[in-house]
Amino acid sequence: MSTNNKKGHHIASDVKADIIRRVKDEGVSVSQAAKDHGISNATIYGWLGKGATGAPTWSEFSRLRKQNRELLELVGEITLKLSVSQKNS
Repeated sequence: MSTNNKKGHHIASDVKADIIRRVKDEGVSVSQAAKDHGISNATIYGWLGKGATGAPTWSEFSRLRKQNRELLELVGEITLKLSVSQKNS
């Protein structure tokens, strides 16, 4: 079975599972996984969406992860400013 996703070709279930695992567990970007396997981003996003019942979609998860990172940076900046102002008092 081919890993090429042209019409008429099937992606082996073990390859599909490996791609999903790499994206979800290893943090490999969808675009990188798609490039590595010669398939479209949309195909991988479709797989991720089908497996996301009852949980955030992959795009929601990515958005939340980005938002979390931004909030952590903001907390760090505020903590630093507070520390500096306490030292100056």
